[in-house]
Amino acid sequence: MNLREPAQALKNLVGVGLITLLMMGCSPNSDEEKAEAEKTTAAQSEQSMLVYSARKEHLIKPLFDAFQKDTGIQVNFVTDEAQPLLARLEAESERSPADLFMAVDAGNLWQATQKNILRPTDSKLLTDRIPAAYRDPQNQWFGLSLRARTIVYSTERVKPEDLSTYEALADAKWKKKLCLRTSQKVYNQSLVAMLIQRWGAEKTETIIKGWVDNLATEVFSDDTALIKAIAAGQCDVGIVNTYYYGALANEQKDLPVAVFWANQKAGGVHVNLSGAGITKHAPHPELAQQLLEWLVSDKAQAMFAEINFEYPAVADVKPHKAVAAWGEFEADPENLSNAGRLQAEAIKLMDRAGYR
Repeated sequence: MNLREPAQALKNLVGVGLITLLMMGCSPNSDEEKAEAEKTTAAQSEQSMLVYSARKEHLIKPLFDAFQKDTGIQVNFVTDEAQPLLARLEAESERSPADLFMAVDAGNLWQATQKNILRPTDSKLLTDRIPAAYRDPQNQWFGLSLRARTIVYSTERVKPEDLSTYEALADAKWKKKLCLRTSQKVYNQSLVAMLIQRWGAEKTETIIKGWVDNLATEVFSDDTALIKAIAAGQCDVGIVNTYYYGALANEQKDLPVAVFWANQKAGGVHVNLSGAGITKHAPHPELAQQLLEWLVSDKAQAMFAEINFEYPAVADVKPHKAVAAWGEFEADPENLSNAGRLQAEAIKLMDRAGYR
């Protein structure tokens, strides 16, 4: 037997033991190390939140990125249409991971309150900065940006003095000259709901029937196509959200279409909004409120205005210079929760009137 073999074996054994001891020392196997790891994970979890958003990614991601840069809080988000998101929140109930629900129409936000999906938010900052007409009466949601839904017209075939109100578009003078977006879009459902609030169902139905009688062509699937139809001579007047007009006018500097502020002596322009509310079962309600309050800051409100040609919900913040050039207007002062409350009635009314 070689006498060197036992010595080498012992040497090898000692080496293995030292390596094992070193590995044990580097591994987080102690109770203290495990607790510290869990604490770190929990801290990381507490500094992130989840938003369910019916706003498209390119319109909200810049805002969430800026919020994270300012606060260190990460905003994860899921985007979809409002109705699937509402159904998801209902199905998830108390198990929902969502902290905030964001929608692009007051009617959808109202539906969220009726489904018991949102909670009231007690924030003096929010109630001071967002006018009562643009927030839920129980402060379950708050408007974040505004869009006027008003009249647009051909600058080549229509004089501004020929225009006045939404109701007047039902007059015979606009026979075969009116373009409308489909009644299936929530923006038109909310507009008609607010006309019901102003005039009652009977008069509103007469107005809508007049609109249908004056259509120059089939209804359009979106506002941009409608504006292009006016520019092309397919019709002379229509009703659109202002930010669609702003985006197209920014691309086509010689666009022969202009904005007219409807109902300046008869109740004001219909204004809708994008807004958000903290979910009833939010895992991180404090972070969600922090985000909501940041979104009504001057910085965030200016970003809303710049990104999508929308009006800031905070009155002191100036709109985009191109939007400001359209001039000031008087808005309908009625609380926009009525757009949701009367939406089902509006849909039935439009169906009876033949507005598809």
